Amino acid sequence: MTVQKFLLVIDQISTWCGKAAAWLIILLMAVVCVEVFKRYIMNMPTAWIFDLDNMLYGSAFMLCGAYTLAQNAHVRGDFLYSSMRPRMQAWLDIVLYAVFFIPGIAALIYAGFDYAADSWRIAEHSNVTADGPPVYHFKTVIPVAGALVMLQGVAEIVRCVVCLQTGKWPSRLRDVAEIDVIEQQLAHSEYVDEESRKLAIERAHEIDESARQRGMGGDLNT
Repeated sequence: MTVQKFLLVIDQISTWCGKAAAWLIILLMAVVCVEVFKRYIMNMPTAWIFDLDNMLYGSAFMLCGAYTLAQNAHVRGDFLYSSMRPRMQAWLDIVLYAVFFIPGIAALIYAGFDYAADSWRIAEHSNVTADGPPVYHFKTVIPVAGALVMLQGVAEIVRCVVCLQTGKWPSRLRDVAEIDVIEQQLAHSEYVDEESRKLAIERAHEIDESARQRGMGGDLNT
């Protein structure tokens, strides 16, 4: 397996998990809508709905972490980072991954595993509300999400090594981005002629590619 294929396989795992977890937002929205109807129309509030909302949102938030890292979309203070050459960016990333990322995520996995194991052992239920729902399955998400982020972190470190060797960031698994939405809108517009449409799309791609290479670590089409 080539290095590039290895990176894209990990990207695919993170992307699949992130997109699967994103469906929890739809479920959360449905739960909230039903509860609003029950509470204010039927005057039949559900005691454990607050716990369920927390678990759904928390699970989605944690499980999408690896996907966000795969898309290089975590918040970055990149005022100086964006002006650096790729090799300098890679060196900085490796240092930060070694000093902060790996110890922090390793601690999350270790502590989260014990946290979840204790919860399973006592069949823990929420004490926020009376007759709270079980929470041990929810707490299991903590080490699972940590392991996914760690796996993606390994891919990011490998990307840094490749960049140090070649001077260029290796490509990422590309997902739907804002530029694709712009392209679709222009393609169906009745008020933009074909030549103007092509020029606008080409210019948008140039700007997007320049921004990716400068400040986002080589997010390229695969």
